[in-house]
Amino acid sequence: MSTHRFRRPVTGAGLAASLAAVLSLAVLTGCTGGQAAAEDTGSDAEASVIVPGRPGEEARTVSPREAREAAEEGTEPNAADHAFMTMMIEHHEQAVEMTDLADAHAEDSAVRGIARRIAATQEPEIEAMRAWLLRNAQGAGSAGDGHGHHEGDGEAMPGMASEAELAELRAARGAAFDALFLELMIAHHEGAVTMAADVSAQGNDVTALEMAAEIGASQRVEIARMEAMR
Repeated sequence: MSTHRFRRPVTGAGLAASLAAVLSLAVLTGCTGGQAAAEDTGSDAEASVIVPGRPGEEARTVSPREAREAAEEGTEPNAADHAFMTMMIEHHEQAVEMTDLADAHAEDSAVRGIARRIAATQEPEIEAMRAWLLRNAQGAGSAGDGHGHHEGDGEAMPGMASEAELAELRAARGAAFDALFLELMIAHHEGAVTMAADVSAQGNDVTALEMAAEIGASQRVEIARMEAMR
């Protein structure tokens, strides 16, 4: 019997990757006496895999077949992944709308520069998230293809500017615009960081988790830059 122990607990996509790695090791070491893996018809029954538990849970022993099934299930998009992608599209769209105003109304070239940077980053992310939703339209918690807005979602999304705030931004000019833009965009970015952290804790899909990590990291950098402009 070959037993492989992993001491560090992992969760979500990390658990799926750990299970896949353990399975590979079990297949490589489960054959003895020079027999090829293809000839070892009883390998699933004879080998066991110790799966690290989630935080606060003990490890458990499963067969390679059970570990393989768990690894495959662990990468399926869940409702948190779909909600993040769907809502972040709308969140990004509002940010791009705000950056469009900066080109026309901002006085400070640094404000115009950060606005263009935000648009250049978030417009491709919107397209990537729409493509993800189309690929995973039949998954758990799916709700459309990411085109258009979803009534009520804005209220649930942290950092979204209200209609009154957007109207004030559209009317502002020069230094007054710069100050309000930075105030609203910092709050907007902080909301996106919160959303990214939420899906990192609850999501399951590797692509969604990677995108959330990238969004969180890039927007924290931009928050620091905007804070320095105030």
